[in-house]
Amino acid sequence: MTSRRPLRPLARVFKARAQGENPDGVEAEERAARMRLRHRAERRRAEHRLWLLAATFILAFGTVAARMSVLASSEPVEPKATASAARIVAQRADIVDRNGAILATNMQTASLYAQPYLMVDKVAAAAGLARIFDDLDETELLKRFSGKRRFLWIKRTLSPEQRQAVHDLGEPGLLFGPREMRLYPNGRLASHILGGYGYGREGVHAAEVVGSAGVELAFDQFLRDPVNEGAPLQLTIDLSVQAAVERVLAGGMRLMNAKGAAAVLMEAKTGRIVAMVSLPDFDPNKRPLPPASGDPSDSPIFNRAAQGVYELGSTFKIFTAAQAMELGLAGPDTVIDTSGPLTWGRFRIRDFRNYGPTLSLRDVIVKSSNIGTARVAVEIGAVRQKEFLRQLGFMEPVPVTLPEAGKTRPLVPKRWSEISTMTISYGHGLAATPLHLATAYATLTNGGLRVRPTLLAGAPLPTEADRVVRAETSRAARQMLRQVVVRGTATLANAEGYRVGGKTGTADKPKHTGGYYKEKVIGTFASIFPAHDPEYVLVVALDEPEDRSGREARRTAGWTAAPVASEIIRRIAPLMNMRPLPKEGAEGAQSVRASN
Repeated sequence: MTSRRPLRPLARVFKARAQGENPDGVEAEERAARMRLRHRAERRRAEHRLWLLAATFILAFGTVAARMSVLASSEPVEPKATASAARIVAQRADIVDRNGAILATNMQTASLYAQPYLMVDKVAAAAGLARIFDDLDETELLKRFSGKRRFLWIKRTLSPEQRQAVHDLGEPGLLFGPREMRLYPNGRLASHILGGYGYGREGVHAAEVVGSAGVELAFDQFLRDPVNEGAPLQLTIDLSVQAAVERVLAGGMRLMNAKGAAAVLMEAKTGRIVAMVSLPDFDPNKRPLPPASGDPSDSPIFNRAAQGVYELGSTFKIFTAAQAMELGLAGPDTVIDTSGPLTWGRFRIRDFRNYGPTLSLRDVIVKSSNIGTARVAVEIGAVRQKEFLRQLGFMEPVPVTLPEAGKTRPLVPKRWSEISTMTISYGHGLAATPLHLATAYATLTNGGLRVRPTLLAGAPLPTEADRVVRAETSRAARQMLRQVVVRGTATLANAEGYRVGGKTGTADKPKHTGGYYKEKVIGTFASIFPAHDPEYVLVVALDEPEDRSGREARRTAGWTAAPVASEIIRRIAPLMNMRPLPKEGAEGAQSVRASN
């Protein structure tokens, strides 16, 4: 710490007095010396500040000059706006069918919100909005406008006509925000495949469009990812074929007085789904809410094709016959004991009619003998039967990119007993979806390669590593299915010229409280065409069908599901460039395709 220099040093004062000088001069000299020291210190500080300021200016102008040099030497590019991570991105890619037809796209619209403190006439605004929007209540609106809130959502999306009508009200407190909405231009068509959308994060100037069901949910990340640069999601379905299947199935459902219906059309060799229908359906532009109570299957948003778990009846019999042939236990002409009834403990298995004491394995399928199928299944055994059905996909959800299907597991017995083996052989005691059944029929009849159903174009095809049965077994199974249509239980399914093969299945409908209804059934027809070399598999299922055209009501699938499937095939085959085969010629004649 420095000591301050005194203005009147005693030593100098005494000396000055001794020499007869004025002591005040000493003080003046000391004051002058102090001022000189202060001036030198202030000058040094000023010089330091000037050097610092100069360095700052040099650095700033140097940075600007360097940046200008870089820009001058670089290629000119279009400037791009950057956005923070919190920005709401509403843009969503289109969904198209296999031919590029639009299934889902986007439309620019507006949202409507209110700022009550800006309103001039709240009563008139509430009355006007109630006239424009049927779902808004005038009293409730006025109550909301009279509250303390300064911001109120009125409508998330508006049509151009609604926006103009609100604009004509002339109320300054009613404001519009830009909004993008999802548009399904085909209405109800393919509604259970597409699913629907909703809004995630919302703001006045944008909203986050997110999938809520179907492929909109399954591929939500892809559809929202800006990296894809708006590339559409292409599905395997054919829009024109989907429309034809829906139209015919709806007509068949009404004609057969059914409660609901489902259909799956699949490429037999690839597993690509060409059409998938569930009725009743809905408009995805106005997707209804899930039911809060009651049976979920009664809701129009319930996908009967992918979520409906049903006992599929005698359609399972061909799996039993195919496994017996694959294991070498029987051939198409092997004689099977069909005498009955077949008794197992307190259970009795009967046939719909008395088919005599014996039938060939082929005729067990053609005539649909429960007794014959059960006896073949006993020879196969529970372990091998369960493994074979697992290979066909009946032990797990269908691996298709559809959220509803991924959550739906078949219902299998907890204890796979011998009686379970018997009943499952003819489609009772194991419940699965029509999509499971279509997949299994494609696998069995396409040459024996397991397919994995897909809605996504470009999915991998089955290879030899996916083989389930030998080609010879597959061929024999196809011939049996063709005979079912030619002279068996499915003669009403015969679509002239398309060599349809298939199997009917009629299963009693289970009650939610346990047991089965006596007069309610699920009628199913699983078909392939052309039978000698299947290109397509079609499964049609009717919920509680009843043909009332005769004297007595008929509920079996041969009278209900089979003729509906036949009409669907007649309608869609030309759309898929398939020409009818000539009447003459062997069963194995090659199909003829029309050229474009």
